[in-house]
Amino acid sequence: MQIAIDGPAGSGKTSVARALARRFGCLLINTGAMYRAVALGLSRGLKLSEIQIEIRPNERVLLNGEDVTEKLYTQEMDELASQTAAHPDVREFLIAQQRALAQNRDVVMEGRDIGSVVLPNADVKLYLDASLEERARRRCQERPGLPYAEVLAQMRARDARDGQGFGRLQITPDTIVLHTDGRTLNDVIAEAIRAVEAALQRRSSSGKLSG
Repeated sequence: MQIAIDGPAGSGKTSVARALARRFGCLLINTGAMYRAVALGLSRGLKLSEIQIEIRPNERVLLNGEDVTEKLYTQEMDELASQTAAHPDVREFLIAQQRALAQNRDVVMEGRDIGSVVLPNADVKLYLDASLEERARRRCQERPGLPYAEVLAQMRARDARDGQGFGRLQITPDTIVLHTDGRTLNDVIAEAIRAVEAALQRRSSSGKLSG
């Protein structure tokens, strides 16, 4: 089974993806973490061909054997990863790895072009959305001490980048859109679970599941 979750930064993708992976016994693949790891490797002077990324079941991320998980979630890495993801060669490099990770296994994969590019035949496609202001507020809650105005400006610039070119944010016709403004996380997770269960029921009747 393949579950694809897309949406802009701060929309709640990771929290929902984590809950779905636990509920349905799937491997969680955070593609944003993969882009962050590549950005870190390139910033260290590595060539793209020299970078090896491993995603562990406990959400740890290894860069050439080193656990770099704690280094990936800073405001600086937010910006660096977004810029790195805009390069077609980086996207091609990681898309191939992401598809390989999803082959013949049950996965919940989250990112910004999973349902449209990486796993276009996913069994369930979800798109989480929220207003720019709400997403900036959530990011400030996650990382206390960050100035709201600075986070808001950075997210606005990132949204502009993420909406352009190859790998841009898209909502395919078969995607279920979940608006998360003013809703509790548990409420959004419950709706996502219902969507997955309904899709599984439909696919199971037809005898077709991806993986």
